Amino acid sequence: MLQLTLNQTFTEFPMTSLFFVALGGAIGSCLRYGVSELIMRFLTESTWPLATYIVNISGGFAMGVIFGWFSTTGVENTSLRLFLATGILGGFTTFSAFSLELYQIANRGSLGLAVIYGLSSVLLSLLALVMGLYISRALFQ
Repeated sequence: MLQLTLNQTFTEFPMTSLFFVALGGAIGSCLRYGVSELIMRFLTESTWPLATYIVNISGGFAMGVIFGWFSTTGVENTSLRLFLATGILGGFTTFSAFSLELYQIANRGSLGLAVIYGLSSVLLSLLALVMGLYISRALFQ
């Protein structure tokens, strides 16, 4: 009975959606890795995880631009939305890494720096998303 239910659910799952999410996720993950490599090669990342900080803020901005574009133009392309937002940006942004790094900073005894890093990451990512929405709405109207 359980096997039949799992098979039925799997066959009803839109494989094209999964493909677009997976393809975008692979691209986003590679972009994330590239940002980390560039930061580590050209800047020293001591107590502040700069690569994750940059990725989360720029990811928030990109999400704002993408959703601003979709909402302003009226484009209803689910595959493109899944590819860009869920796939690429899901693979690119790193809130799981952010959480671990926040814990590590606090665990090293730098509670003040952990609070600053956590709050500024969230607030600046939200601000970047709002800016992306406004910019894309202005550009694509």
